[in-house]
Amino acid sequence: MASMAGVAGLAAAGTGRRVKTTKTAKQQRVVSVQARGGEEDTRGCIPLEELRNTDVEKVGGKSASLGEMISQLSDVGVPVPGGFSTTAHAYKEFLDKGGINEFINDKLSDESIYEDVDKLMKVGKEIRDKIMDTPFQPNFEEELKSEWERVSGGDEKFTFAVRSSATAEDLPDASFAGQQETYLNVMGYADMKEKVHLVFASLFTDRAISYRHDRGFEHEKVQLCATCQKMVRSETGSAGVMFSLDTESGFKDVVFVTSAYGLGETVVGGTVNPDEWYVFKPTLAEGKKSIISRTMGSKLVKMVYKAGGGSETIDTSSEERGSWSATDEEVTALSEMAVKIEKHYGRPMDIEWARDGDDGKLYIVQARPETVASQKKVGVIEEYKMLEKGGETVAEGRAVGKRIGSGKVNILTSIDQMAEFNEGEVLVADMTDPDWEPIMKKAGAIITNRGGRTCHAAIIA
Repeated sequence: MASMAGVAGLAAAGTGRRVKTTKTAKQQRVVSVQARGGEEDTRGCIPLEELRNTDVEKVGGKSASLGEMISQLSDVGVPVPGGFSTTAHAYKEFLDKGGINEFINDKLSDESIYEDVDKLMKVGKEIRDKIMDTPFQPNFEEELKSEWERVSGGDEKFTFAVRSSATAEDLPDASFAGQQETYLNVMGYADMKEKVHLVFASLFTDRAISYRHDRGFEHEKVQLCATCQKMVRSETGSAGVMFSLDTESGFKDVVFVTSAYGLGETVVGGTVNPDEWYVFKPTLAEGKKSIISRTMGSKLVKMVYKAGGGSETIDTSSEERGSWSATDEEVTALSEMAVKIEKHYGRPMDIEWARDGDDGKLYIVQARPETVASQKKVGVIEEYKMLEKGGETVAEGRAVGKRIGSGKVNILTSIDQMAEFNEGEVLVADMTDPDWEPIMKKAGAIITNRGGRTCHAAIIA
């Protein structure tokens, strides 16, 4: 635009007449933007394959990481399903145009909500309701529909996974794991539009508000995008999480792989005890057998598609509980992918994977920097011992971490009992998910029936 204005000016000068030219506001903006080093990207949606890891500010950590893997790692044997992402620009525009920003700032300026769980729950709900009651801007809806049609081919039966991707998410020193929402088996445009709206609202779940405040992230500086990715049909296969180091010790020469039947949310969310394997990287690199340990999990439930969209959790069969949810060959192949992803990013990674029951292939559906074990001091071993042992053992299980906690036991059957929990008590519950984060940070120790060492609750704890 700027160069065209220059040409027009020369032509007028050639006629010998003086012509006064005025730049439009748009032209002036483009000139100033070019002077700063490039046009601002104001798209509401961007295809994943166009994104790179440097685009976190545009589309958040999850979408940027998926784009990076699609463009950089698909040629070396790391298959990632395609899709698109909404942008931080679209989110900011939505909050500004809908007048939501002032409402949020006003509600969150009250410091007492961070001490009073009931107040926090009330404020969180008010903000989420305000977001859901505000319609999307028309130009964003247009782009959303156009991207949905491009990826799905206009097929109303085509299924997506819609996940949140925050601009401050998955930084090497902070884990926003599982704080915002994920929607699986999203079918048709109307369903996708609604799920994107719900993802936008989920930046203000109670747990997310609490975590950002505790870690010093300013609410207005975090934007939320929606990652809309082709669904892998692991409901008839299996899925899980793997880390390119040992999550307990920080030892970097192993890949820790977990797996369970059905959709991976059961492993991520901690509703199932998964199968576990350790794979030794040095022998893996030499092409030798490298699985050095395996533990079979109980896998009591699995998540499957619900007719007409969405998902539900059902019991597994006795045959499934007594068999491995992934073969040694699959565990080895996954470990090789983990090593390639780690090498590309240059740091330990936390990776979600899925096996499609239709084509039998393995896919990587997410990768983020590992934020806990990799922060530990190298060469330092901490050991804790019970100096005095009490009476009988009441319960036993798998430990996450090696420390020892004590306190008065408080058994909670529902998150609604949050206000009854006091600092330093031992939390006992069937399971926790990231919604419990405001309680978990107050607990002296946590005991649950369910959840593996790679679930979000374990990472946050």
